[in-house]
This record gives sequence, structure tokens and C-alpha cells, in this order.
Amino acid sequence: MSTNNPIPRPGSAPRVGAPARPAQRPAQRPTSAPAAGAATAKRPASKTPAPKTPAPKTPPALVKPAPKAKARRARLLVSKVDPWSVLKMAFLLSVALGIVTVVAAIVLWSLLDTMGLFETVNAFINEIQGKEGGVPFDLLTIVSLGQVASFSTIVAVVNVVLLTTLSVLSAVLYNISATLVGGIGVTLTDD
Repeated sequence: MSTNNPIPRPGSAPRVGAPARPAQRPAQRPTSAPAAGAATAKRPASKTPAPKTPAPKTPPALVKPAPKAKARRARLLVSKVDPWSVLKMAFLLSVALGIVTVVAAIVLWSLLDTMGLFETVNAFINEIQGKEGGVPFDLLTIVSLGQVASFSTIVAVVNVVLLTTLSVLSAVLYNISATLVGGIGVTLTDD
């Protein structure tokens, strides 16, 4: 057998498609000591390290921004509205509007009372009426805070019933008309 072409061992053969490994250098053997008769000159060891040259600064690599993606668009048709979901949403929104109505009426009455509007109106009407009119006029008996609050509460309750009913009726009418026409077209896009 010839020793020039050794048979590769399993696992040491290069794989197909894998990059070939660079050839390894044989280990260097230390040189043998000089001959006994040879004169060796020893240099004194320098205690100062060799000056290091600074590495040249490379500018940071510029990063190319990613191209902006094209905005996607989707055209949709609102072909049906669920009356039950419209009922729930309209009820909650009309209750919120009713609360705002009651609070606004109370705040407005308090503001007018603080400004002294009711006393001014009373004085003006009593001046026109004169002393012969009998009982002096008092606007606060007609428009007291309790009466304003109760009237605004009644208006809020009526609004809740009317807005909820009208919203459900409009949802049913939309569903009927959407079957004939096709509904409202909506275009959605990405930001």
C-alpha cells in the first residue's frame, strides 16, 4: 500500500456543498539550542513597550432606510347593521346625554342665581307692577332649583326613550334600503 494517498476517515471527508477547510499548517517545532561552542549574544530586554499606532478611524457605515411600504387599501360595503347592537349603543349614549342635560341645567341655574338675575327680575317686575298689585312677584317660586332639576330629569328620560327608538328604527330602515342599493361604501387604508 502506498502512504501517499491516505484513505479518508469517516467524518473527515468534506461534505457536499460545504466550504472546504483551509489546510492546517504542521505544528512548528522549537529550534534546538545553539551549539555549545557558538557565542550567543543576549540583548538586554527593553522595558519600554513598543509604541502602538492608533487604528485608523473608519466612518460608521450608513444605514439605508427601508423603503416605505405602499399603503394597502380595502374597499368594503356596510351591507347590514345589527339592530340589537344599535339599540345598546344608542341607549348608552342617550343616557350619557341625559346626565349631561340634568347637570347642565343645575349648573346654569346656579350660575344665574349667583349672578343675581332672579333678584333683578323680581325687582324689575315689582317696579312695573307697583304697590297696588298686591302680592309682590317672586320668580324663585316658579323657577326653583328643585323644579328645574325635576323638569330637566323628565326631559332627559323622554330623550333616552326617543333617541333609542329612533336609532333602532333608523337601523332597520338602513338594512331595508341596503338590500336594495347595496349599502354604504367604505375605503380602509393603512397608516
